Amino acid sequence: MTMDALADTFSALQAGLFEQVLQPVMFAIGLGHLLPDGFNATGWLLVGLLQLGVMVTVIGPLQRWRPVEPVTDRATVRTDALYTVIHRLGLFRVGVFFAVDPLLNALFGQWRVAGLATWHLDALWPGVTDLALVSLLLYLVALDALNYLIHRGQHGLSWWWQLHALHHAQRQMTQWSDNRNHLLDDLIRDVLVVLVAQLIGIAPSQYVAIVALTQLSENLQHANLRLWFGRWGERLWVSPRFHRMHHAVGRDARQNCNFGVLLPWWDMLFRTANFELSYPATGVLDQLEQGRDYGRGFWSQQWLGLKRLAGRA
Repeated sequence: MTMDALADTFSALQAGLFEQVLQPVMFAIGLGHLLPDGFNATGWLLVGLLQLGVMVTVIGPLQRWRPVEPVTDRATVRTDALYTVIHRLGLFRVGVFFAVDPLLNALFGQWRVAGLATWHLDALWPGVTDLALVSLLLYLVALDALNYLIHRGQHGLSWWWQLHALHHAQRQMTQWSDNRNHLLDDLIRDVLVVLVAQLIGIAPSQYVAIVALTQLSENLQHANLRLWFGRWGERLWVSPRFHRMHHAVGRDARQNCNFGVLLPWWDMLFRTANFELSYPATGVLDQLEQGRDYGRGFWSQQWLGLKRLAGRA
């Protein structure tokens, strides 16, 4: 199936879901003036449902086939699954929409009024804009480079690490662990990515596709799965083994290797890659050395993250 055919199929499913389900609800609760935003939200909801389907039918069986370790603390895994549902069904994005989107829209409006036109990265090479797949891959590489830099910031800046440490405090990593983040950490990261995506001129449909692919790949990377991609494959795409080294407990309090999100190229370029073929235990060093509590439930994890940020935990 071609890219155009996939896009047409997705658009038809989005329109059907919106018209049959969300639009009547929005009219019923007095949100008819937000129908365009509701249509966009339907796209994210559909992407999330498709991702959850792949997680349950593909990644889940792979974990049961070749697990790194037995899962002994299923309560923490259920909390991680709650984070995933909140993000993939669009609940977090709804919160961002009401809290942040009006500010971002105002900012972009001011840019346009000031005569600052959007820069289209794929227009640097003549003919690329006419090749949808090539343009998509170009933007994917650009946003992945940004994600690498953001990830370095999450570990390198002390205040940001206080939030991001929650993600690393999971001792039982599974496919659900990717979205185990402090909501403020997610908000900061999402705002940075949206700003850059606007600046480099990525189309909305391309942005949705890149985010969907990135999230699904990250689910695989966090899976409790004994899998690597071979000597050359490890250098082309981040594998569960490669990313698990990033979560290794006891090496360094800030897990100082393998920051790449999709592509290990940035780790190779900046000499932060570790291709050791092992599957270490995961967690944060101060959990072992100081018995630091990162919380077990959703609300306790969020509250403790704020206390760490304020220097009170």
